[in-house]
Amino acid sequence: RDSSTSRGLGDVYKRQKSDNPRIGSFDPENYSFGDHFIDHMIICEYENGQWGEPKLMPYGPLPFSPANMAFNYGQACFEGMKAYKDKNGDVFLFRPEKNFERINKSATRLAMPEVPEEAFMQGLKVLIDADRDWVPHGEGKSLYIRPLIFATEEALKARISTKYLFAIVASPAKSYYSAPVSVKISDYYSRAASGGVGFAKAAGNYAASFYPTKLANEEGYEQIIWTDDATHENFEESGTMNVFVRINDTIYTPATSDKILDGVTRDSFIQLAKKRGIEVVVGDVKVKDVIAAHERGELKEVWGVGTAVVTSVFEAIGYKDKKYDLPKLSAEESYALTLQRDLVAIQTNNAEDPFGWRVLVEKNILETV
Repeated sequence: RDSSTSRGLGDVYKRQKSDNPRIGSFDPENYSFGDHFIDHMIICEYENGQWGEPKLMPYGPLPFSPANMAFNYGQACFEGMKAYKDKNGDVFLFRPEKNFERINKSATRLAMPEVPEEAFMQGLKVLIDADRDWVPHGEGKSLYIRPLIFATEEALKARISTKYLFAIVASPAKSYYSAPVSVKISDYYSRAASGGVGFAKAAGNYAASFYPTKLANEEGYEQIIWTDDATHENFEESGTMNVFVRINDTIYTPATSDKILDGVTRDSFIQLAKKRGIEVVVGDVKVKDVIAAHERGELKEVWGVGTAVVTSVFEAIGYKDKKYDLPKLSAEESYALTLQRDLVAIQTNNAEDPFGWRVLVEKNILETV
């Protein structure tokens, strides 16, 4: 990596601890996903062709002009990841190197500078150690972490910005979807196009999905299964998740491409399924094949996976004007729930980690950096 991208970082984080911590007033039994924020955040600014020194500082608003280029031209991307607390109070990250690789892949596609590894990886640990009391312990609970990069230059001209901000914020999380949902297979709207930014976690990808999802909601569906933009014949993703289909005892999932996000949870599910000896086929998942499998009684499960939700089991899929109910499987019969249990057990340090996915957040790291 070019030395200019890490100049000024060193191994030291500037830190300003909050004078008014809010953890004492936080009710760990009464909160919604993404509505409460921990006491601190990480900030690192890019200017004059280089990243500055990262800072740990109290969480709060930042001053930006309406002419901020991120608002006007959309240079913004992010990651979603989690930290977990085990029964002993130790805190772990899950496969953070994958999120580091992906945020820089997204940044490159959006013509933004890559974030140095020191700022990203050490920033995660510094932040979580400073606010480790905010990491909840219990079934379905975690700390949701949002690293993001966005343009900050004040200019109304359609060009690449010269100033950026890298930040990490976090919010206590619990189960995203608690019940099975119904999804509508899209035969008109697409999430992404070939040659576009579907593989990136670009902020605009999510904004563009809201209106079609709103239309699906009005038809009685909670989410959409996105199909390819050219033919609408192939599954791509579901809502903000990667999608899996089980026909008989085989799992099918679309291959990643420049239209499909390379999900960390998706990859973890594939590896866990193979470890169990379950056949996984990565490739085209055709709408007609899924519908035909349902008509033959061979379609056992369809589900989505992602960091926020972990697993969202679908109870029905809609296509055209018809709704197809899916079998109601027990927790033991369901591949989706079995693999979810395997994954969560590793994440929460309740099972061995044969893949080396867990990363311990050392205590008192602020005293050593």
